Amino acid sequence: MPTSPAQTPAESPGVVVRAGVSAEPIDQATAWDAVETEATGAVVTFGGVVRNHDGGRGVTRLVYSGHPTADARIRELAQEVAARHPGARLWAIHRVGELSVGDAALVAAAASAHRGEAFEACREVVEAIKFNAPIWKEQFFTDGDTEWVGIGDQR
Repeated sequence: MPTSPAQTPAESPGVVVRAGVSAEPIDQATAWDAVETEATGAVVTFGGVVRNHDGGRGVTRLVYSGHPTADARIRELAQEVAARHPGARLWAIHRVGELSVGDAALVAAAASAHRGEAFEACREVVEAIKFNAPIWKEQFFTDGDTEWVGIGDQR
């Protein structure tokens, strides 16, 4: 979406292109494509991926559970970040459901006219979601044990 000559990207309010939860796979290319425009000078993406270990124990899979308000809360968090970053365009989706090792659990992208702003906005939206979204994970270990992470948090 081209920017009109009367308003430079830095003067435009930050925009949330998409934010929420998804039971379907997510990827960084989709996020990048969604935030990039002709005014973009930098796109920063983040991909949080399910790893095969945690705390020295082997992990086989994760199940993310979200509170019914998780989708709206993630949108709200992204809007708060966008409001602090004029001209930025944000995309942030957290998966829910069962994920295998290597699957993307959280993907975010931030586009801006300059790299510093894009880096800051991307980091802020990721941290806001990780610390405030009402989403919890159940880890399944190679020894057959399971563990809930974040279930006691007041998110």
